[in-house]
Amino acid sequence: MDEERYPDDPHVPLDEPFVNAAGSILNVLLERFTSVALIESHPGAVRANHYHKTDWHYAYVLSGSVVYGWRPADSTENVQVRTFTTGQMFFTPPRVAHVMYFPERTTFMTFARNKRDHDSHEGDVVRLPPIFDARWSPFTGQFTIGADGFEPSGGPRS
Repeated sequence: MDEERYPDDPHVPLDEPFVNAAGSILNVLLERFTSVALIESHPGAVRANHYHKTDWHYAYVLSGSVVYGWRPADSTENVQVRTFTTGQMFFTPPRVAHVMYFPERTTFMTFARNKRDHDSHEGDVVRLPPIFDARWSPFTGQFTIGADGFEPSGGPRS
């Protein structure tokens, strides 16, 4: 990320863990970053609906799942959506509008370029109106879709 070349696909493939008699080691991130946050989200919660002017972040899902939506900042194109589950990681570059919806209790960690104290974070964030509205129904096994032409591909564990 030092050269500011960012991938179009948010999914970050991880190497296989090193395993021996003592246990296992998974190198989750081999990049320079400034802050790490541990975030817990309740079922039905929505986070983000913003973009960062200069910051980027990786998000590693420790448990649960995240329905992640993204598109270029200041764009009106349909939101792209992917679901990330336990043990997966995704990346958000600067100037990419993004939202995270949590169909279940989820714990994840973010690794960010910029300092993430409240004032620094708020100074870099541009808040947006909701870029999608999704609610997962365990009874129907489907999303209920709201704004912006969001087209999901499957349920919370797809």
